[in-house]
Amino acid sequence: MSNSKDSVSRTIIVALVLCVVCSVIVSAAAVILRDKQKANVINEKKMNILAAAGIEVVNGDVATAFATITPKLVDMRTGQFSTDEDVATYDMRKAARDPSQARALTPDEDIASIRKQSLYSTVYLVEGEQGIERIILPIHGYGLWSTLYGFIALESDFNTVAGLGFYEHAETPGLGGEVDNPRWKSVWPGKQVYAQGSYTPEIGLIKGKAKKVNVHDIDGLAGATLTSNGVTNLVKFWLGKNGFAPFLAKLKAGDA
Repeated sequence: MSNSKDSVSRTIIVALVLCVVCSVIVSAAAVILRDKQKANVINEKKMNILAAAGIEVVNGDVATAFATITPKLVDMRTGQFSTDEDVATYDMRKAARDPSQARALTPDEDIASIRKQSLYSTVYLVEGEQGIERIILPIHGYGLWSTLYGFIALESDFNTVAGLGFYEHAETPGLGGEVDNPRWKSVWPGKQVYAQGSYTPEIGLIKGKAKKVNVHDIDGLAGATLTSNGVTNLVKFWLGKNGFAPFLAKLKAGDA
């Protein structure tokens, strides 16, 4: 009887020791890999910005490719560039969760279903000898199952789409998840956000396949109506009066 009890006790002790050892190993690995994980997240974000801008990454050298891009901070309240925050460390998503760094959107304003908007946004400029060649804007909004985070790039007229891509979402694979399909993303370049003389977005997804002559229409996502509506709403929000439209108007006029 005593041997049986000793056996059980030893088994429990061994199990506890193994649990402690495994916990220490997992915790140590998490700490050791934390910096690498953060670096990978930053690198992935840079790759998506470059992809939206149509800038090729040669031999996997993201740093060199990204050196051609200038990040700047925009005050969403004034529609002008700002140096109030450090553009290198500013986190829009974190700021949006802080009432002192964000504004609550009214139901009428919140067509993208994001609830709060950070007071500042980080935009990315591709500049050449003639000035801004392309501008990459952060966009996000709710689809069917998740908030989609991505970037839309505009040409130097601040109206023609150069590219679009989402780097984070949890939409249904094969349906809403088709936002990742290169074929679908390829229909965006060349489309027009605004009608001439207006800063009210006309661009959006339609049911079925868009005709090439319709410069504002984007192919809808088959079988994913709610995700399609979500993409339309988030693009219209971020390129509308409560998003980047005032900034783009001032930028075009040279007042940003």
